Amino acid sequence: MNFDLSAEQQMFRDSVAGFAERNLKDGALERAHSDEYPWEIAQQMAQAGLIGITTPAEDGGVGGTLMDAVIAIQEVAAACPRSADVVQAGNFGAIRVLAQYGSPEQKERLLKPLLAGKALIAVAMTEPGAGSAVTELKATATPDGDGYRISGEKIFTTHGLHATVFLVYVRFGPGVGGIGSVLIERGAEGFTFGKPSRFLSGEDWNTLYFDNVYVPKEDVVLGPGGFKKQIAGFNVERLGNSSRALALGKYAFDIAREHVLNRRQFGQPLVNFQGLQWKFAEMKAKAEAAQLLLYRAAVGADTGFPSAQDTAIAKLTCNRAGFDMAHDAMQIMGGIGYSEESLVEYCFRRTRGWMIAGGTIEILLNRIAEGVFEQRLPIRDPA
Repeated sequence: MNFDLSAEQQMFRDSVAGFAERNLKDGALERAHSDEYPWEIAQQMAQAGLIGITTPAEDGGVGGTLMDAVIAIQEVAAACPRSADVVQAGNFGAIRVLAQYGSPEQKERLLKPLLAGKALIAVAMTEPGAGSAVTELKATATPDGDGYRISGEKIFTTHGLHATVFLVYVRFGPGVGGIGSVLIERGAEGFTFGKPSRFLSGEDWNTLYFDNVYVPKEDVVLGPGGFKKQIAGFNVERLGNSSRALALGKYAFDIAREHVLNRRQFGQPLVNFQGLQWKFAEMKAKAEAAQLLLYRAAVGADTGFPSAQDTAIAKLTCNRAGFDMAHDAMQIMGGIGYSEESLVEYCFRRTRGWMIAGGTIEILLNRIAEGVFEQRLPIRDPA
């Protein structure tokens, strides 16, 4: 069993790292605190082949593997944490579902501009009454002629303020089998947005309102019975979440490491204090373990979708390791780590959010426990 990257993967890693060093490292702090989506960076990444990495070449993508996408997002994050969001949006989640299940017409009309970095797709899934219990969603798709009328609301949509098209989870009928998804473009009649709110991470979100929005049948991605395929795609998004969490933890780790090597207190370098040495040793062990579990989930998926169990284990460990490293790095650096003059506090805020977004730590533990006992362990009230 070889735990090293292949020669080809190492070349790809070095290529992405070089691109990030040349184009993304400068301005990383400013991007982290900007409210705008980095469209210019997205188009540069598209030209460099960092968007649509796993999309088949015949659809305009690179035709690479999920492992390639994981390598790319981590190398980009190592130079500019904020820019890793562009790799996430361009390779994981909603764009992956569109590339996998979209019709030729949908791909021609919507996937092409996404792959060029000139458009942005967001998944609209969470509702006020359907968070972790996503199958309780109430947004409806009611037949109307050759299409459907969409009514309902969505919250906590990542990139909701900037996306040009939304993959909206809707209910065509009762039960899990009645759930599917449609594409709705910004500007559609009856599609409006609520007042922006802000997460601790600095990301903005707003409520999405669908008031009898007409969707032609050509914009249905997955009809009734498509929920399991959608969730399989969501597992890919979770791996992007996991990759960024771990990468931002490592970013904070590296800054803190330089800090203790150069900072002197009580007449000696901070690195001489055993308590700090142990902190770094603990962080290193967590990072290495999480990285291997992330790779296992990505390699297991190859060019398809990863298993729910491997994904849950990878996200759990990467979320925890990333946050713990950012948290300890901030504590080690004291005031400067807590200041917006350093990206450590940014990494702390972002990694904390990913322990909630994309599947909470508790939901992940439930999923892992089902694998342990090889059975469904229902948490829904039978009444």
